[in-house]
Amino acid sequence: MEDSTQIIMYNFDHLIPIAEEQPYPLLFASVSGAHLYGFPSKDSDYDLRGVHILPTSDVVGLYHPKEVIRVDETIDGIEIDLVTHELTMFFKMLLKRDGNVLEQVYSPLVIHTTPEHDELKEIAKDCITKFHAFHYLGFAQAQWKLFNRDNPQRVKPLLYVYRVLLTGIYLMQTGTIEPNLAQLNEHFNLAYIPDLIERKISGGEQGTLNEVDTHFHIAEYNRLRDMLESVHNATDLPDNPTCKAELNDLLLRIRGII
Repeated sequence: MEDSTQIIMYNFDHLIPIAEEQPYPLLFASVSGAHLYGFPSKDSDYDLRGVHILPTSDVVGLYHPKEVIRVDETIDGIEIDLVTHELTMFFKMLLKRDGNVLEQVYSPLVIHTTPEHDELKEIAKDCITKFHAFHYLGFAQAQWKLFNRDNPQRVKPLLYVYRVLLTGIYLMQTGTIEPNLAQLNEHFNLAYIPDLIERKISGGEQGTLNEVDTHFHIAEYNRLRDMLESVHNATDLPDNPTCKAELNDLLLRIRGII
């Protein structure tokens, strides 16, 4: 069996025109979802996430600004799901301990970037707090319920369970965002991860587990959840973001106010 712990490099050039045709300038656009997490199958859609910049008049006027833009397209049979948040909204989300937005900022799978995106990546390091652990705990719990609800049980939600728990543990231990499960497993070295990744890649989005060692996965889920809680209690990460002033300055500069 091919070693799924190898980090796969993808070519996303065909996605660049989608970013270029958006109605408003983008601060950045990056790839999220299964491609970012390291286990896309042939039928995986492309989850694109980014930040759009409305004209200042749209933001300060009386009309409701387009804070969220969603685009669903199908190109060569592959679904494209693009979601962008408006600049001010996104910066506020960064201050609310949302792991998803941090993963979008630091995704290495970039289809559009700017010098201000590079600035944001430096500033956002100080958005990371110990309480991001609760984002990953909640995400894992939701995926665990989904995994146990399915009959037969699917590989995808189980992989998401392990992905978010390991991302949260690694974040508490190192202060670094790492959403790629294969990359994470180079650190955690869990013997079952490569097989699950291979099953997902070869079996598709709806791939199932023919034989499930339920007791094993229950024990692992509980063990990793407890580990995340433990490292949350022990981490040196701050309680609150310390970058609000820097984010505000960057926001005003992008808007052309200062």
